[in-house]
Amino acid sequence: MPAAQLLSGPAAPRPGRVLATVTAAQVLSVASATVVAVALPSLGRDLGAGGTELQWVVDAFVLVFASLLVAGGVVGDRRGRRAAFLGGLTLFAAGSLWCAVAPSVEWLIAGRVVQALGPPLVLPASLAIVTTVYTTSASRARAIGLWGGGSGLGLALGPLLGGLVVQALGWRWVFGVNVPICVVLAVLGLRGIPRDRPAAPAHRFDGAAAVLLTFAVALLVFGVIEGRDLGWASPAVLGAFGGAVALGAAFAVHEARHPAPLVQLALLRHRPFVGANLGAATLYGALTGLAVYFSVFFQQVQGRSALQAGLCLLPQGVLTAACAPLAGRLTARLGARPPILAGMAVAFAAILSLLRLQPGTPVAEFWWAFALLGVGTGLALPPMTVTAISAVRTQDAGMASAIHNATRQLGQTFGVAVLGTIILARAGAGADADAGALTGAVADAWVAGLHAALVVAAAALVLASAAIVALVPRLAAGRGEERTGRVSETRASG
Repeated sequence: MPAAQLLSGPAAPRPGRVLATVTAAQVLSVASATVVAVALPSLGRDLGAGGTELQWVVDAFVLVFASLLVAGGVVGDRRGRRAAFLGGLTLFAAGSLWCAVAPSVEWLIAGRVVQALGPPLVLPASLAIVTTVYTTSASRARAIGLWGGGSGLGLALGPLLGGLVVQALGWRWVFGVNVPICVVLAVLGLRGIPRDRPAAPAHRFDGAAAVLLTFAVALLVFGVIEGRDLGWASPAVLGAFGGAVALGAAFAVHEARHPAPLVQLALLRHRPFVGANLGAATLYGALTGLAVYFSVFFQQVQGRSALQAGLCLLPQGVLTAACAPLAGRLTARLGARPPILAGMAVAFAAILSLLRLQPGTPVAEFWWAFALLGVGTGLALPPMTVTAISAVRTQDAGMASAIHNATRQLGQTFGVAVLGTIILARAGAGADADAGALTGAVADAWVAGLHAALVVAAAALVLASAAIVALVPRLAAGRGEERTGRVSETRASG
C-alpha cells in the first residue's frame, strides 16, 4: 500500500503548475545558502560582527540544512509531502523574518538556524511531489530535468540577487524579501498541490536513528567547516570526525535491526543509486567550491563589486537552467548514463579552459567557459537525480530525495573546504578571503592556488565519471527504468 495516496482536491492537479511551484521553492532554498554571502560586509559593519561570527552566519545555515535533510524527507513520507512542503515554507519564512529584524549578530545566527529548518522539509518533499504527479518514466525524467535546473539557477542567482538587494535596499532585505515569496508559494501550494493521506505506518518513527544520523552529519560538517581555520589535525576537528564515524557506525547497526528503518540500507548496495550520489556530490563540490573562490577572484583580485562578480558567474546558472530540460528529454530517450557522461566531459573541458585566467584577464576572454560549465552541469545533474529517485518505490521517494540532497550538500561543504585549503596553501595566510584586496605577488600566488584547485576539481570529475561508468547501467532510469532502475520491494524493505 502506498505511503501517501493522492486525493483529488477542489480540482484535478495540474502537473505543470505543481512543478513550477515546487521548483520555485527549490530555487529559493538553494539561493538562500549563497545569497547571504554578498551581504556579509554590510551586516558585519552594522552589527559590529567579527570574521568568525560572520562565518557562522553562513555556516549555521549549512550545518542545520545538511544535518536534517534525511530526517526531513522521511517526515514527508510519513506525514504527507504537501504538509511537509507547506510546513517547511512556514519555518523558512519565520526564520527569514527573524533574521531581518535581528538586533545583534547572535540573534542573526539563531535566526539562520530557524531559517535552515525549512529546506530539509521543502526540498525532499518537492522532488517527491514531482515524482508522484508525473506518473510515467519519460514524463518524470523530463520534469526532474526542469526541477534540477532550479539548483543551478539558485546557486547562480544567489550572489547576483543578493548584490542587487543589498545595493538597493540594505542587507536586512536579503532576508526580508523571503517572507512574501514564501506566502505566495504557500498559497500556490495550497491551491495546486494535491493532498496526500499518509497510510498509517506499521511502526513508529525511528527517532533514535534520526538523532544518530543528524548528529553524525552535524559533526562531519562541523569538522569540514572548521578544518581550515583550526587545522585538520587539531583535537576539535579530529574529535568531530571521530564522533561522526562512531555515530555513523551506531546508526548503521541500529538501522540493520530496526523493522522500519529511517534509511533503507539496501540502497547502499544498489549500484546506480550509489553511483548517482557519488557523481552528484563530486560535481556539486567542484561547482560550489569554484563558485565561492571565483567570487573572491573577481572581487579581491580583479577589484569588481559583488554585483559585477555575480554577473560574471551568471552564464553558468543560466545555461544550467536552460540545459536541464534537455537533459530530462535525453534521459527519457537514452537512459541516464549518456547525458551524465556528456555533461561531465563538458564540465571537465570548461574547468581546464579556466586555467588560462590571470589577475588581469578581461571578462570577454572567459565568460564562455562559465557558460560551458553551465551546459555540462545542466546535462549531468538531472539524470543523476532521476537515477537516485528511481532506485526506490514511490512511497519512499522522499527518503531517496533527502539522501540525494544531503549527499549534494555534503559535497558542496567538502568542495568549499578542500578547494579553499588548496588555494590558501599556495597563496599563504596573507591571501585569506578576509584580507581585503589582493595585489602584486600575493594576487599571483592566489591565482596559482586557484589553478591548482581547478586541476584537482577536474581530476575529481574524471574519477566520478569512472564511477558512473562502473555503477550506472546505460539505460538506468530511462527507457530501461522498469528493468534496471528500482530496488525491488523485497530489497527496499530490508
